[in-house]
Amino acid sequence: MDLDLSGKVALVTGSTAGIGLAIATGLAEAGAHVWVNGRTSERVDSAIARIRSALPGAIVSPAPGDLATAEGAEKVTRTVPSVDILINNLGAVNVRKSFVDLTDDEWREMFEINVMTGVRITRAYLPQMSERGWGRIVFVSSESALQIPVEMIHYGVSKAANIVVARGIAETLVGSNVTVNSVIPGPTLAQGLTKRIAESGKSEAEYADEFFRTVRPTSLNRRFASTEEVANLVVYLCSPAASGTHGAALRVEGGILKNAF
Repeated sequence: MDLDLSGKVALVTGSTAGIGLAIATGLAEAGAHVWVNGRTSERVDSAIARIRSALPGAIVSPAPGDLATAEGAEKVTRTVPSVDILINNLGAVNVRKSFVDLTDDEWREMFEINVMTGVRITRAYLPQMSERGWGRIVFVSSESALQIPVEMIHYGVSKAANIVVARGIAETLVGSNVTVNSVIPGPTLAQGLTKRIAESGKSEAEYADEFFRTVRPTSLNRRFASTEEVANLVVYLCSPAASGTHGAALRVEGGILKNAF
């Protein structure tokens, strides 16, 4: 199986921690030149140091900028003029409220971060991929897109939009050798979840036992995923081996979603 990405240039949005950092590390390990993105230079430089510590030969570069704004997106695209691989990973889970308490501003913020970041940055790089006749674009969605959490309805809606946007863009790329897909992680041991576990005062095992009994009882794995498990699927989708996968939404959610298709 050919997973070699030597000579390819990748940009991973929101890649200073969690799933994004794992994806950046995985792409670098496969040989890609990876641009790491985050809101501040300090966080980006720290992430690059972590990647180089794990992979001394990695080719990684900084691309700081707040992609939740049009100005930030323009800054990043000036820094990174051309990519072969684009991972739209940047996302937010910043408000847990009942539907009636969610404000217009909270809805707008969720869409700016979780939807419009991917729209803007994909719009910038898509023409050059089409012209070259090769490219990989992956949107990182969530099982919350299909099993909407009542405490974060706006988050679930925004993640459903990721899947729809990815499929819609794919429809414009018939026969182009540019593939666009989305991935659907489940609960993953990234920074948000590890913080909630720490705040609960429970061990990870205790927290997981209660979570999968009461919050996600349909899980087949009955455990949280690692960020590397999600990254493995993304790296595969970016590789030559995945050339036949286009316009798909692929799951790495541990069997939480009960429908088979």
